Amino acid sequence: MTLLQYCVYVILSLKDKKLYTGLTTNLKQRLTDHFQGKSFSTKSRRPFRLVYCEYFLSKHDAYRREKYLKTTVGKKMLKLTLRKSLSLSSSV
Repeated sequence: MTLLQYCVYVILSLKDKKLYTGLTTNLKQRLTDHFQGKSFSTKSRRPFRLVYCEYFLSKHDAYRREKYLKTTVGKKMLKLTLRKSLSLSSSV
């Protein structure tokens, strides 16, 4: 059986209410890095909440999905899909 190795994830900054999209092969470690401020690009935007993730067999497919979710259309689709989750996270 082939493992789904590549993860595209989205975290919500509870500080500025903005989304951050990334790609990793180790979601647990990557989230720990974000939560502990070890990632330069998100250090000042803590705390975070994981709001979305997808796993892929192919690195190429995961990379294309990450790129799409970072576009205006992808962000709009994500916010529409996650509107209830995002509103719950915002009220916490």
